[in-house]
Amino acid sequence: MPAFPDPPSPQPPSAGRPVATPGPKSSTIGLWFRDLLISAAASVLIITFLYQPVRVEGTSMLPRLEDRDRLFINKFVYHIEAIERGDIVVFRYPKDPEKSYIKRVIALPGDRIYIVRGQVWLNDKPLREPYVPQAYRDTRSMPEMTVPEGCYFMMGDHRSISSDSREFGPVARDLIYGKAVFVYWPAKDAGVLR
Repeated sequence: MPAFPDPPSPQPPSAGRPVATPGPKSSTIGLWFRDLLISAAASVLIITFLYQPVRVEGTSMLPRLEDRDRLFINKFVYHIEAIERGDIVVFRYPKDPEKSYIKRVIALPGDRIYIVRGQVWLNDKPLREPYVPQAYRDTRSMPEMTVPEGCYFMMGDHRSISSDSREFGPVARDLIYGKAVFVYWPAKDAGVLR
């Protein structure tokens, strides 16, 4: 008697296509927890090595920075770039390193600087300062000095109330720990700092 092959068994309608089967609820929670840990680790690395949020206290950097503005400082940039005139930087106050100040870099190491009735002279040329409105200028003078190597001369933009290098002297490079780059709060003031 001839042998006949068994007829093929009927295939379900989804044959040839993968079928999604519901996985255990615990695997979804595990994935969510893993993503949360990765996000937290990335945030810690960014804040520790790159950007740090800070709050402005005081009005010495008016009109651009107001009291209680919140901004990001870049803590890494000065490892790969030089500090430049005009940068807004955050540094430890030379007379009390527990406090931090935010000011603008006016003169670099080796620069000669003096001030005559509020006008800053840098290397025998008047310094143009469009970031200081006329209403925020003062009439203080300062005798000529040469900024020491490894130090920077800092001033606030609101000259008439700023405590800065005119009082506490040039700031050593190792006290500078970040460049102010972006205001994020309040929203009306949000933007890149220049």
